[in-house]
Amino acid sequence: MTTPIDIREEAGVRTLHFGSEWIQGAMRIARPWNLELEYTREMMASLLLRDDAHWPRKVLLIGLGAASLTKFLYRHYPLAHLTVVEIEPAVVAAARQFFKLPEDPRRINLVIGDGAEYVANNEKKFDLILVDGFDENASPGALDTLPFYQICRARLSDDGVMAVNLLGRSRGFDESLMRIGAAFDDRALVFPSCESGNAIAFAADGNPVEISFDDLRENALALKKETGLNLLPTITRLEQSHSRTGGLLKL
Repeated sequence: MTTPIDIREEAGVRTLHFGSEWIQGAMRIARPWNLELEYTREMMASLLLRDDAHWPRKVLLIGLGAASLTKFLYRHYPLAHLTVVEIEPAVVAAARQFFKLPEDPRRINLVIGDGAEYVANNEKKFDLILVDGFDENASPGALDTLPFYQICRARLSDDGVMAVNLLGRSRGFDESLMRIGAAFDDRALVFPSCESGNAIAFAADGNPVEISFDDLRENALALKKETGLNLLPTITRLEQSHSRTGGLLKL
């Protein structure tokens, strides 16, 4: 890897960098299973969109980073099988050494490779696809193209949902949303940007998502009870930004 992996610690939080100030992942050392960064918590709002208690069973994560999403799903969704695709072997090594990535090949299929190539060359179906891959320049490259999103849609199950971490303050943000909308026939929405500037886009295929904000809050309360993750503020922000939808979130 030409760009060095840089591990830093400050105020009890360990962070992953690719030779720059840009944080590629973070873990609070005292609570290694928690989601430290706000955008990772908001990506987990995808878990509120389907009512099946056994969903998701098959998850694809593109981009490992500090393994925050992988660890959260591994711990709290014991029936889920996780496929993680990470292009840089050094990131995998860092996640194991510094960020407590579990080694459990029965439940975690760790693939070192290009995420866009993986979905193009693999016909497996997934209930949930989480896309969070950036290089040292904060560029997603092929992970933010219309063909990539179209193939992701083809890889989703009948209850499939995709969540993508986007940089809400970047110049190409609107174009990214247009590509996702085009790939999913406008079955997509974006959550308002976090304080960090990240914005999470969600898209669905197969069975419709149609859920009231009251039910979203109920699901969020259940998730908080089961995992400690509090998404109620996220639901409030989302409802305020979608105030004209008649109290329903539709995908």
